[in-house]
Amino acid sequence: MGNANLQVVEALQNPVSWPFNTAVLTGPPRSGKSLLGNWAAGQGIEVIDRADTLDEAEVFHRWNAVQEGGSRAGTKLLLIADSTPWEISLPDLKSRLGGSLQLAIGDPDDAMAAQLIEAHAEARGLTLAEGAADYLVPRTRRSFADIEALVRTIDRISLERAAPATMSVWRAALEALHGPDQQKLL
Repeated sequence: MGNANLQVVEALQNPVSWPFNTAVLTGPPRSGKSLLGNWAAGQGIEVIDRADTLDEAEVFHRWNAVQEGGSRAGTKLLLIADSTPWEISLPDLKSRLGGSLQLAIGDPDDAMAAQLIEAHAEARGLTLAEGAADYLVPRTRRSFADIEALVRTIDRISLERAAPATMSVWRAALEALHGPDQQKLL
């Protein structure tokens, strides 16, 4: 686990400390917000994924229901928003969520980027040659979506060439995504 989600995971594991029994989770695309929400739901937390796309009055009523004990005492509410920042126009909802716990997933650090490369490769059944993460991490953008796209591109090029995913394939994938200049893109 890298630094991008460590504090979020720790806060989700301790919902008793959430102000107003509510937490708001935001983060970049493909960062695992929904996955964390699924885990939280399994812990008995009420989760509203993509809350920023719902009618604000509906979200406000759900917030109020949690404050009143909801369907059971001790109910906690996790609101997940894809928008960063979540622009809320309803003043009452804005003030209440402003007092709730704010959780934000940041960009992956080197350790998490390496783990993501390995996890995406494994999920695709792609075997990367030794040293892949050491070579790729300093050369790719620090975004969950970009790291996923990099592994997908490595897989595609490897299949097209009918060749193992070694350094020549890694270079071609980096060039396809970031252009011919493969300087460090941090």
